[in-house]
Amino acid sequence: MTDLSMTKTPLLTVEHLTMRFGGLVANSDVSFVANNAEITAIIGPNGAGKTTLFNCITGFYTPTVGRLTLRHPDGKEFLLERMPGYRISQKASVARTFQNIRLFGGMSVLENLVVAQHNKLIRASGFSIAGLLGLPSYRKAESEAIDLAKYWLDRVRLLDFADWSAGNLPYGAQRRLEIARAMCTEPVLLCLDEPAAGLNPRESAELAELLTFIRDDHKTGVLLIEHDMSVVMRISDHVVVLDYGRKISDGDPAFVKNDPAVIRAYLGEDEDAELPAEVANDLPEVAQNDVKRAEEGA
Repeated sequence: MTDLSMTKTPLLTVEHLTMRFGGLVANSDVSFVANNAEITAIIGPNGAGKTTLFNCITGFYTPTVGRLTLRHPDGKEFLLERMPGYRISQKASVARTFQNIRLFGGMSVLENLVVAQHNKLIRASGFSIAGLLGLPSYRKAESEAIDLAKYWLDRVRLLDFADWSAGNLPYGAQRRLEIARAMCTEPVLLCLDEPAAGLNPRESAELAELLTFIRDDHKTGVLLIEHDMSVVMRISDHVVVLDYGRKISDGDPAFVKNDPAVIRAYLGEDEDAELPAEVANDLPEVAQNDVKRAEEGA
């Protein structure tokens, strides 16, 4: 069970985030808080600005306006908008996966997880000398890195495939391996960009189980972009909805799925438009009818 004393501790605070590309405003005055040891989902129609928001948080973009504050449970604080991208991973302990799988396909499954721990191993090697000489301090760090890799391979049910080339794994297994690789960096914030994309229902259920384990057992905050509403509504503690770059709703899953603004964003302005099936299954019929009646009376 999740420790309630931790779940309401702010981990990531996004304040008035705006991201412009010339005349295009991808995100406009977006603010929300993601708590420690909670799963916060960012949802919205295609083109809503979700990935741009992720890119700002993880250092691929520097926001035009806004503040991104990451507060570690131990009290350390980082202003992400002021940090180079590699420092956000290295110093602020933010890990990320992408919409498109980015494994090292020619490396083994185990090597993919060990190489994710390169910062620790470089420090343990004394920036190569201890590693070249095989000093005990480096051998100890290397053994610990392998043990951590095996732990996560066991958690994602890939330990028996440790010697396989990562590129030879089935698609769903590659998705799990990416999450395991990110967790080997021991992040305080795990950012996942559409991890359920392309998964079948069984694999989606296994993903949901893995993410709740990361939240509940490792007390890691998870920030999730996802279109699979069955996954979002099942595991999220908090949902933020974007549309055309703006935040239109923010609350727990029960609040968000009943919010007429959210239903309207998925329905569109055309009163005859149909809600996507995967969304309609998780939105109450009465709420959909309320929105349609309001549009008809407008």
